[in-house]
Amino acid sequence: MGLNALFTYTIVLGMGLSWQAALAAVFISCVLFLIITLVGLREAILNAIPKDLKLAIGAGIGFFLAFLGLANAGVVVADPSTIISLGDVTAVPVLLALIGVVVTLVLYVRKVPAAVFIGLVFTAVLGVIASLIGLAPADAVMPAIPAQWVSTSLDFSVIGGFLSGFGELFKNIPSLIIILFSLLFVTFFDTTGTLIPLAKECGFEKEDGTTEGINRAFISDALGGIIGAVLGSSTVTAYVESATGIGLGGRTGLTAIVTGILFLLSVFFAPTVLALFTSSVTTAALVIVGILMFIQIKDIQWDDISIVAAVFMTIIMMILSYSISLGIAFGFITYAIAAIASGKAKELNPIVWVLFIVFLIYLIFGL
Repeated sequence: MGLNALFTYTIVLGMGLSWQAALAAVFISCVLFLIITLVGLREAILNAIPKDLKLAIGAGIGFFLAFLGLANAGVVVADPSTIISLGDVTAVPVLLALIGVVVTLVLYVRKVPAAVFIGLVFTAVLGVIASLIGLAPADAVMPAIPAQWVSTSLDFSVIGGFLSGFGELFKNIPSLIIILFSLLFVTFFDTTGTLIPLAKECGFEKEDGTTEGINRAFISDALGGIIGAVLGSSTVTAYVESATGIGLGGRTGLTAIVTGILFLLSVFFAPTVLALFTSSVTTAALVIVGILMFIQIKDIQWDDISIVAAVFMTIIMMILSYSISLGIAFGFITYAIAAIASGKAKELNPIVWVLFIVFLIYLIFGL
């Protein structure tokens, strides 16, 4: 969601640009993203990332997913005294989320087919029953029978809206450069960081650490961003929640196509989906997938303090900064500094040092 926050709070609200100009910036950044991908730069950077950092990114995303699920359901909440604390476990939405986690975990441990899906349906039904008998209000957190099952009207006015934003966008070239750099940076490292563990879960990682067919996924990702901007969406990108489908056995292009078709149909059934599958319902899926992604941390070289430090910073900053790209940035910087301290600086790929400088610039200037 970092890209949506960047689009909304930084570019539109913070810098005062219209949504049309922001979409124009998304379009340009994704075209540049496609060029970077086609010339092979993106794949080269991916292959230059040390294996242990790749494992850390995957594990960090697992923690991040679980944290998102628990926070959205109110299991963990903000606290002015302790920064974060346990929510009210007697509240029905929180209790429902925890029951969903337990039921889904039991089903998964028992190797029940489609355990996560069954857990989702069970939790949704239980939530509707709770709402109907008055145990909890039917609000944005609790599942409820939708007041309207099918969307009777769709708004297509945003399609092509980016075209009217180019004039406004190019009025301030320094501002344009900052916007494009920020979009490219977050898109590049959020998506690359996401695709690394997803490809590993699919079994596409080779023995030498490279990933089979990853460039095709990158091209698809870049094209998705371009098409998304045309249709009126902030940057379309690979989401970590895709790990849920992979964990259930969806590991081919056919799965992606079927999922895409179902998403298209869900536009017409948005009231139903939003009413039934709330944050309390989806918590279980995010927590279980987080557990599965955490498993890969076992392959990290735990006897090398330099690597452990980088892994630690990657994971903890990914969660605390609420950003995949910032977690990767802190991990890289720690990795490079530890390499210098241990006298292993010459062993690092030159691309690692380029990224080290880029990450430092990003963090210092807060672009």
